[in-house]
Amino acid sequence: MRELKEPEKEKEIKGLNNSDDELSISDYNQSFEDNLTEKPKINDLKETNQDFMLDFTTSSAISKVNIKFLAIYIPVFWFSGLLVALICYQYTWMAINVDGLWWIVQIAFLPLFLLGMHFLFIMTCVLFCKLFLILINLIHLPKEGVFFAEIGDPDFDFWCLRTEVKKLVLWLFNNSPVPLADILGFRWFGMKLDFSSHLYDAWCDAEFVKFGRQVLIGQGASVMSSMVVGKYLIIKKIILGDYVVVGAQVSLAPGTIVGKDTVIGAISVTKFNQILEEGWVYMGVPPRKIKPNKYAESQRDIIIKKDVDDEKKYEVKKEVNIDEDKKDLL
Repeated sequence: MRELKEPEKEKEIKGLNNSDDELSISDYNQSFEDNLTEKPKINDLKETNQDFMLDFTTSSAISKVNIKFLAIYIPVFWFSGLLVALICYQYTWMAINVDGLWWIVQIAFLPLFLLGMHFLFIMTCVLFCKLFLILINLIHLPKEGVFFAEIGDPDFDFWCLRTEVKKLVLWLFNNSPVPLADILGFRWFGMKLDFSSHLYDAWCDAEFVKFGRQVLIGQGASVMSSMVVGKYLIIKKIILGDYVVVGAQVSLAPGTIVGKDTVIGAISVTKFNQILEEGWVYMGVPPRKIKPNKYAESQRDIIIKKDVDDEKKYEVKKEVNIDEDKKDLL
């Protein structure tokens, strides 16, 4: 795994999502390197090609390591199902014991009742998962770094627990008919993004990932802030700036930082800790600069017109009628 050169590390990407917790690239990478020094035993090992063979690469394959991490689903499903069962019992009890034509009303509203029980089960599962996640984070705070990917290492074990809890919630929200339910799940469980961004059937880790405004992730893309390579677990934050477009089947490795108005072409794979400058079109394995993104327009009140006959291009400034309370959504 090749380290970036120092001058390249010191570059700062302008146009990232403006927030109070934004750090410079040099400070951020320095804190990550300091975290690595906490585990000198990894650096002292003599590594071979066998150490870096890919057993699995994403958090979706944790069940291959040990089935015990799936045991956390048992109390979640049990208590959620128990609540739904009690309400269903009350619903049927009224149909049997209440005099009159009340049972006709219950039959008429049965489809609506079943739909309500479906959403109640989902929301109850989400609530219990949130409580479990808070408890897990209180016991062991998530952090970035390189850790041993083996049962018994606390960083690896708690990473597995966090991922299994979040994976259940995201699966429930992704299969929900409610629009933007997956965005709500990502936001509630630790990912920084707003409702202007979209993930079209893409895999995205739910921690150490920060999106800017109007980020588009293509179908089948993978945004991996955590990755297991051989016997090592790598966790580092991924940052995508405003108006970034990630093409289909793209894989973003941990530590990837993408600048504002940057486009990553389909089937590209970034390398660890790679920095993509703003305003460029990238493509390849690893992605390389193809051409400037000349279609990126940050001034929404300027319209570019072309006169075909005279072969001229000129700008026309138009007034944009936008409500004051909605300008931050642009």
